[in-house]
Amino acid sequence: MNRIQLKRSNILRMALSGSSGSTEQPDGETFVFRAVKIGVVVALYWFISITMVFLNNYLLDNHELDAPLFVTFFQCLVTVALCWAMQLLSALCPGLIDFPSVRFDLKTSREVLPLSIVFISMITFNNLCLKLVGVAFYTVGRSLSTVFNVLLSYVILKQTTSLKAIICCGVILGGFWLGVDQEGVAGSLSWTGVFFGVLASACVSLNAIYTKKVMPAVDGNIWKLSFYNNINACVLFIPLIIVFGEVGRLVTFSHLMTAKFWGMMTLGGVFGFAIGYVSGLQIKYTSPLTHNVSGTAKACAQTVIAVLYYSSTKSLLWWTSNMMVLGGSSAYTWVKSLEMKRVQTPQDTDKEKLLPVEKSDPGV
Repeated sequence: MNRIQLKRSNILRMALSGSSGSTEQPDGETFVFRAVKIGVVVALYWFISITMVFLNNYLLDNHELDAPLFVTFFQCLVTVALCWAMQLLSALCPGLIDFPSVRFDLKTSREVLPLSIVFISMITFNNLCLKLVGVAFYTVGRSLSTVFNVLLSYVILKQTTSLKAIICCGVILGGFWLGVDQEGVAGSLSWTGVFFGVLASACVSLNAIYTKKVMPAVDGNIWKLSFYNNINACVLFIPLIIVFGEVGRLVTFSHLMTAKFWGMMTLGGVFGFAIGYVSGLQIKYTSPLTHNVSGTAKACAQTVIAVLYYSSTKSLLWWTSNMMVLGGSSAYTWVKSLEMKRVQTPQDTDKEKLLPVEKSDPGV
């Protein structure tokens, strides 16, 4: 009996330390140090992601300047500039910063172009949704990405989905409709904002599919893909800004030449670039599953912060809709993770953990 208890205590100690019998990690890090490092990375992801959503809402909800396309265009422009800056810093400090060297190639740009069209649609609809529904309802308004993942994977890739995953999608759909209903009851529903949220969700799913298709064109490097994607987006946004009359609104904007306006615009672009970087860090130091769970918890905290910040009063059913969306999304992530473990090799899982992610969802 004592031997069994000793064996159990050894197993518990090994589980806590993350090694086979030592209190240190294989790379020499202690459990406490690694836990603190993971905590800092997760906290950084939460801070940048939540701040970016509120900052975008501030920029897009400016009643004096109705130019969401220009705001999005400028953020893409900042991302391109930061990619160049990161390349330069990587060359100057190779041991401190690791960033791929990218030279613009027209052929590669053309190969990435189909993805770029989906990309600008995604971030444009995403920002329009945020502009019209606000931060509090944003999580529910943009909650159908998982449902579209299942639907488009079947239509485009002919991939079937398990019954458990479909049930999770049903919970998300139920939460979405309940949330829309409660926003209508409260008198704060924007059907246009909901429509843009649905379109943004569909584009997020298409973006994931097209990303896999064009990855070989950029040697499988997500940062190269982000570089070409944002350059193409900048070019594509220019005629859209002209066609939708945003040039005239910019010219008549009273704060166009103020340092505060351009400072906030630049800060929005910096946070948009940073979200891709910290998302990659969170996956690297935890796992894709933990990253998704962290993102769901962050969305919950973001909703609570928004309700408190704007001093809103929400009904029990409104909060229930949010919990259904977040709970269904978490359950779906867990179910798909279990399914992937059955078909993935350990080497595939390790590679997935080390891949950074592109800013596929600017509001997340």
